[in-house]
Amino acid sequence: MIAAQEGHNPLGILQVVPRLDTGGVERGTLEIVEAIVAAGGRAVVATTGGQMVPRMLRAGAEIFEMNLATKNPFNIWQNAGLLARLIREERIDLVHARSRAPAWSAYLASRRCNVPFVTTYHGTYNEDLPFKRFYNAVMAKGRPVIAVSEFIGQLVAERHRVREEDIVVIPRGADISVFSEDAVSAERTVALAERWGILDDPRPVILLPARLTRWKGHEGLIEAAALLRKRRGADFLILLVGDGGEDWYARALENRIKSHGLEQQVWLTGGCTDMAAAYKVASVVVSASTDPEAFGRVVVEAQAMGRPVIATDHGGARETVVHGETGWLYPPGDVARLAETLDAALKLDPSERAHMGLAARARVHARYTVKAMQRATIDVYERAAGRSFGVSL
Repeated sequence: MIAAQEGHNPLGILQVVPRLDTGGVERGTLEIVEAIVAAGGRAVVATTGGQMVPRMLRAGAEIFEMNLATKNPFNIWQNAGLLARLIREERIDLVHARSRAPAWSAYLASRRCNVPFVTTYHGTYNEDLPFKRFYNAVMAKGRPVIAVSEFIGQLVAERHRVREEDIVVIPRGADISVFSEDAVSAERTVALAERWGILDDPRPVILLPARLTRWKGHEGLIEAAALLRKRRGADFLILLVGDGGEDWYARALENRIKSHGLEQQVWLTGGCTDMAAAYKVASVVVSASTDPEAFGRVVVEAQAMGRPVIATDHGGARETVVHGETGWLYPPGDVARLAETLDAALKLDPSERAHMGLAARARVHARYTVKAMQRATIDVYERAAGRSFGVSL
């Protein structure tokens, strides 16, 4: 820890995010707000707004709204001026950017005000258009850059030629006070099962929790379901849990389900506000992303709940899943292997399931908790700002 300096105001951290709706970036912002407040600092958030604003305020955040969701270059330049004024007036000690367009404004503002600039590199960020690498590069300008996995750390080093000492890997994590079988009451599980219409359904549940967008792999799981039915008949139920995305994609998934005659085996449930109960209902949890996940919270949350997981063999899942011990990895796009692995997972006897669940929970508790992520981020802030919050987490 950096020694606290007497006579200073509480350490002020400004997090800059485009919107505060649902998603990993937003959840991470909230978790760090909670950590800053617990450490005795000021948690300031600049954002366009969104449905999570009330939760942020309850956690102790100070919210400053401006149009940070824009990608218009003129607005980005304007926002740099607004953020610079905010930094000066609120005596901000460090700026933390989490998304590319507002990161450009935050970077320019931090340089004008001569305050430390930190970024979290949350995704793989495609480079399929001209100038996209330049646009993405702002996320590598933090000192340090926080990478959400070893996979992302390596990508930042190779793609942007960032020195190893300027990258800090801080994995995302599960809140083990929430994602714990013991913490989920029978009443919550029954309520969710009733809502989904599966309370009296004896079939094992395969859960794919993900936003309804193509790269999350819903189509591949539906194809695997058709193969799985040939292996074991109709004795399973797949729940595609999530919302968002475009309406056409949900319709396309429904049409694919119908084309295979899987209406009784594959259901779209919509969103879910009690994911811990959803994991408890499941026999197996799947992460079928066709593109590499930067980290993949679903995998660690499911393992924290003691559920067998099946994930695609790339990205962050290679770090969070030990194949054959805490879950299984399968080649991306290989629906035959996915069907085979699903069948093997459903055939686990109770002792095998308990052993795998115990190993998975132990590994999450040792490596992938929200508390560990919060402590490591607070340490980054103190080192970059050159002084401590004064309260140890």
